[in-house]
Amino acid sequence: MSQFKAHTVLPGLNLALGFAVLYLALIVLIPLSGLFLKTATISWHQFWQTVTNARALASYRLTFGASFLGASVNAVFGFVVAWTLVRYRFPGHRIIDAMVDLPFALPTAVSGIALTALYSKNGWIGRWLEPHGIQAAFSPLGVAIALTFIGLPFVVRTVQPAIQDLDAGMEEAAATLGAGASRLSAR
Repeated sequence: MSQFKAHTVLPGLNLALGFAVLYLALIVLIPLSGLFLKTATISWHQFWQTVTNARALASYRLTFGASFLGASVNAVFGFVVAWTLVRYRFPGHRIIDAMVDLPFALPTAVSGIALTALYSKNGWIGRWLEPHGIQAAFSPLGVAIALTFIGLPFVVRTVQPAIQDLDAGMEEAAATLGAGASRLSAR
């Protein structure tokens, strides 16, 4: 019985897969293993003291609070942006549609530097906020702004297909029969 080697459509798949697994091991698996092994060497009491010290609790509050604020803002404004891009045509429509993808195109570090430059005391936006006592750069507000900036395209691009599937004719028929904007948006 002869053995046939399975040929893949993509040449070099095994080599690429090998590099991908090596990269995953070096960047993700080895550090996580080190973290697990280090944690396994301490007692439960030491572990509890570490995860409940003041700095750790402050980091939890910042992480969860800024994430919640960013996600809440994105849920509202992401839906509004997606709805506007799907339902209306206006001058600049394609530019705004492309701008939604800007956080996808920028590396995260570049986004952080750009947001810091905009919201710092002498930045384009920060100079107007600072006299009112609002410090956006290097603050929890800045973290929430960054999370909102990075997360908005995910909301818009996820919601857009769902809005496109909604029948606009049904909305128009309801409007002609007297349904107000509040009734139409409730559907």
